[in-house]
Amino acid sequence: MTAILKNFIGGEWVDGSGVTRNINPSNTNDVVGEYAKADKAQTEKAIAAAKAAFPAWSQSTPQARFDALNKISLEILARKEELGRLLAREEGKTLPEGIGEVARAGQIFAFFAGEALRLIGEKGASVRPGLDVELTREPVGVVGMITPWNFPIAIPAWKIAPALCYGNTVVFKPAELVPGSGHALAEIITRSGIPAGVFNLVVGSGSVVGQTLLDHPDVAAISFTGSVQTGRKIAQACVLSNPMKKFQLEMGGKNPLVVLDDADLKTAVEVAVNGAYFSTGQRCTASSRLIVTEGIHDRFVAAVAERLNSLSVDDALKAGVHIGPVVDQSQLDQDLRYIKIGQDEGAKLAFGGELLKRENPGHYLQPALFTEANNNMRIAREEIFGPVAAVIRAKNYEEALAISNDTEFGLASGICTTSLKYASHYKRNSESGMVMVNLPTAGVDYHVPFGGRKGSSYGAREQGSYAREFYTTVKTAYTFPG
Repeated sequence: MTAILKNFIGGEWVDGSGVTRNINPSNTNDVVGEYAKADKAQTEKAIAAAKAAFPAWSQSTPQARFDALNKISLEILARKEELGRLLAREEGKTLPEGIGEVARAGQIFAFFAGEALRLIGEKGASVRPGLDVELTREPVGVVGMITPWNFPIAIPAWKIAPALCYGNTVVFKPAELVPGSGHALAEIITRSGIPAGVFNLVVGSGSVVGQTLLDHPDVAAISFTGSVQTGRKIAQACVLSNPMKKFQLEMGGKNPLVVLDDADLKTAVEVAVNGAYFSTGQRCTASSRLIVTEGIHDRFVAAVAERLNSLSVDDALKAGVHIGPVVDQSQLDQDLRYIKIGQDEGAKLAFGGELLKRENPGHYLQPALFTEANNNMRIAREEIFGPVAAVIRAKNYEEALAISNDTEFGLASGICTTSLKYASHYKRNSESGMVMVNLPTAGVDYHVPFGGRKGSSYGAREQGSYAREFYTTVKTAYTFPG
């Protein structure tokens, strides 16, 4: 019988109060592992351990933090094929995508190892004679982290690495649906030499573990990635808590890709298909709205359908597969509901949308392409989070830009064009946090800020040097030499 993998609290691996089973979406007969579930009491112990460890870790040297983060990075990168296979097996993205995500996690830890050495303050003269002014950054305290299932190692990495880099302590709640990658990352972190209590892992439900993090007065900050509905609840809880918590939210997206008449057709098709359908469309940055001008519309639709027909949808671990399964039955049901909604709204299902059978039982869905959609339809306004995209016809660039910005979200956007004029105008006028020209909307380097506007994000950006805005607080200090 496979051992139940434990939670990590106060430097020790501990049993839970229940068990979470991790099921392979490519083969639902395959149990990836069983993981101990934490209850409220265990979550409170993890918070207490993090609080007790904070004074010493917050005063640790930049060298100590560099050494720990660098060690974590080296082990992740050395094991990227193994960890990538685990990730693909539990989440369903293809093996190359899984390995790529693990490599990104390793690069993130390497980046923040360097940032630990680069955090410096400022010193200046006061407007009052004889006074010195110093501006320094200090860690905020215990940080609760609630991460999603779609990037089960990269997103935890880009939260945990900066938190540790800047001297905070961590209570980490990975998505209950895919605990394997988070648990593997936790094991690596425990071998980095950080003191007991600095990092804690608690697997469990949002209603228990997540709520305890929100309610507890010793948690100073919450970093969350997930749905808009949950994000709003977290924001309210953090504002109403006593003391108030600092919070950072990364939520949904309904990202537009504009394709203009002058676009290179082959480039536009590859950009659209990659952005909309790879990783099974389960990315908050996916291009789910394809806004195409009239002159290229029909050729673009035909070429996208042809390209989709050439893609292999199968077991994530098989060689040559382009798209793996949907993550679980619940998400598959949601995808199918939206496909029916689109048809009922009058959009044309131009390709796909059918359930697929493969060698093993799994959650396989043929990528779906809608045409004759408009921006008032639910399939064009609500995040589906699956391999479903809608083509919206636009008369010209100006109308395409207006449609692009007509959304409650503002995470990522893109444009395919050979015109410097339109590319430059779109970059300036797109109401999103990240803009791509002739590139998929899904794909941001690990050393630059990630985040959006409107209903997509709230608070400081994640990744890169901008992460310090959330994980540190600024202190202004005066000295009168006497």
